[in-house]
Amino acid sequence: MHYFFSMFSLLAIIGHVSGQVTEGRSERSIDRDNGSELTVSNGMSWGSWGLKSMCPSGWYAAGFSLKVERPIGAGDDTALNGIRLLCVDRSKGSSGSHERHASIESDLGHWGEWTDIKWCHSGFLKAFQLRVESHQGFAYDDMAANNIRFTCSDGFLLQGDGTAWGDWGNWSPKCKGTGICGTQTRIEAPQGSGDDTALNDVRMFCCD
Repeated sequence: MHYFFSMFSLLAIIGHVSGQVTEGRSERSIDRDNGSELTVSNGMSWGSWGLKSMCPSGWYAAGFSLKVERPIGAGDDTALNGIRLLCVDRSKGSSGSHERHASIESDLGHWGEWTDIKWCHSGFLKAFQLRVESHQGFAYDDMAANNIRFTCSDGFLLQGDGTAWGDWGNWSPKCKGTGICGTQTRIEAPQGSGDDTALNDVRMFCCD
């Protein structure tokens, strides 16, 4: 448990959705139909839901990266600030080289740096688990979501390089179709001299 000290003059957040193939061509597919929605029960409720962002048609998420603010000591920590999915073309196979991929993300928090990409050995992301710090009460620092795990089609577990506050909740259901193909995040905008939490919750979408 750690005490919260307010920060001043924080910059405004600019939430955005992107989909970019490594060659630089936009491949985002906002209107792609999804077969089901995956949720977990331990997300926090500060902030608002951003736009849904989907892999290009026929592409599925085979990896991910996180935007994380590392512990800053006696200050206002926000931990997990963003989740980026890396989508690959199903017709090209789901293992081996991922040189050509599309990155997608829903809204992002303002702080932190992107971690290295974690890739499935084969197949696609199928389910997720969120590590969340519950409400800490008055005068303590809230951070909400801290880290995420995914399982792949072959059962391999990928754990993000997030922070360690809070507890792991229950796993989401598994995609019944091919795999995860989209994401949507709940982000709290900067609170000025108040307590910032950044990413609070996430939904994933499955496609056949």
